[in-house]
Amino acid sequence: MATYKEKVGTAVVNYAGNYPGAVEGELWYDSTNKDFKYLYPNVTSAGTWRTGNSLNTARNQLGGAGIYTAAIAFGGYDGPGAKTADTELYDGTSWTEVNNLNTSRYSLAGAGTQTAALAMTGTDGTATTAVVESWNGTNWTETTDVNASRSQIGGAGTQTSALIFGGDRPADSPDTKASTELWNGSNWTEVNDLNTARKELTGSGLQPAALAFLGKTAPGARVANTEIWNGTNWTEVNDLNTARTASIAGFGTTTSSLATGGENPGGYTASTELWNGTNWTETTDILTAGAKGSGAGTTSNGVAFGGEYGGSRSGNTFEWEGAGVAVGAWSTANALNTARSFLAGAGTQTAALAFGGYIASPSAVTELYDGTNWTEVNDLNTARSFLAGIGTSTAALAFGGETPPNTAVTELWNGSNWTEVNDLTTARYGLGNAGTQTSGLAFGGSVSPKAQTETWNGTNWTEVNDLNTGRIGLSGVGASNTSALAMGGEPTSPGNTGATESWNGTNWTEVNDLNTVRSYLRGTGIQSSALAFGGEGPPFKANTEEWNGVSWVEVADLNLARYALAGAGDTSAALAFGGDGAPPGSTLANTEEWNSPSNTVKTLTD
Repeated sequence: MATYKEKVGTAVVNYAGNYPGAVEGELWYDSTNKDFKYLYPNVTSAGTWRTGNSLNTARNQLGGAGIYTAAIAFGGYDGPGAKTADTELYDGTSWTEVNNLNTSRYSLAGAGTQTAALAMTGTDGTATTAVVESWNGTNWTETTDVNASRSQIGGAGTQTSALIFGGDRPADSPDTKASTELWNGSNWTEVNDLNTARKELTGSGLQPAALAFLGKTAPGARVANTEIWNGTNWTEVNDLNTARTASIAGFGTTTSSLATGGENPGGYTASTELWNGTNWTETTDILTAGAKGSGAGTTSNGVAFGGEYGGSRSGNTFEWEGAGVAVGAWSTANALNTARSFLAGAGTQTAALAFGGYIASPSAVTELYDGTNWTEVNDLNTARSFLAGIGTSTAALAFGGETPPNTAVTELWNGSNWTEVNDLTTARYGLGNAGTQTSGLAFGGSVSPKAQTETWNGTNWTEVNDLNTGRIGLSGVGASNTSALAMGGEPTSPGNTGATESWNGTNWTEVNDLNTVRSYLRGTGIQSSALAFGGEGPPFKANTEEWNGVSWVEVADLNLARYALAGAGDTSAALAFGGDGAPPGSTLANTEEWNSPSNTVKTLTD
């Protein structure tokens, strides 16, 4: 039999306690506790929602099909008395307009994939339709109609094997239907009815195994009923926890489905539930309560799009990532030597610099972190708080802040000493920062109207185009003065924002906001991959959010809620240090390390 060393390439380490040098999956022997141990990746116990780029055409009551990274949206209601034929494709990041349906309509259903889809029935606002269209990846072609026209149906299946069920037919009394029709790729055949007639229901699955859930019955009551199709008959199974109609989205299979959003007597809901083949379980709510959207994907990765929020049609896109994904976490590290708030930082998780800040007055203290301990080194020349910092532990830049008064002083760190260089064009504090010692960006802060941006070329600062939202107490990330992200801050006093803007070297562009509005937070990373953590809402925040270049998603919180902190590193290995915590005015020395993915020590058992 092969040994562990032969298989893995190293012998089992003998170590007294938890082995700090272990990597994910590595086995070692704990000689103190006489156990074999290994590192196991932490994973999410519940799914998460992230905001994605919006549809080009805002609409509700649309159809959809496909998967998370290859979805199709078609039809819908896009204005008073207006129906649309618009079709858009989603690549996991953005929506692209393509060729329209032949028949404009809304309250339709979809089935299939992004390259082979069906658009089934619907209404033009005057009468229901029996029209079915087939999509080949480029164009829609009309094919065989269903036997009975209707709208607000449920649908499931593929382009060549589909199922429609329930729906609304105003010409009949009662108008809610239980009828089911089966598509074999050429013709529709009436088969056995649902047990509960209803409209505005949702479907999932692949024929001959489908799921029908939610809806509105003939008397107009919202229901939680779920039924499963076995290829011949519908069988009632366990209900959802929350009765509702016209969900934002539903997708998955008969053994693993998701239902989110909808309307109930209390109005729109954000409730999301997961089906495991037997029961529905409540899970993470969608980010915004709404109804009448569509979706595509699986319970591992899905996307919800379009719908109605706050009474208005929307192009909202929300991306779902299911449980079991490897996640990051914060862990406690050795504290700063000098507790302080409103300080600045630079560098990486294992080679960081902390400088300036507020103790009982503005400070010039500088400390260097080697991945384990903080060591005091030479001070700034100008003591200050509310300053900004960029660069590395051996080549950093400190600028702006409050001495008081506001200062424009810029200092350069060479790994040993700080040297004063050319000042900012405008003195200010509470500003955002991005870049390196030779290619920097300063933006926002106490300068009126809190939007001013300056670039640093290694020698001089130059004023460039302003932020769209002026603010103080914001944070920023970025690799240079041509690629940056600004987030959070305080545009008015009081009044925080989650506004996020992207810088391309010339202009700022508004992008998707933080989920948690706050000021005096800290960011690490680059324009396309960043973390935002801490801040003041009020109250103090522990929230951590991760940016993927398009939107923010909430991840694991800091262990200690705080604001006016500093940070270093990137999305895989970051550092948070200092700040102000509860009670207000409590300057902190606490340091936390972020690792993604993170690991837990497991003990082998018999």
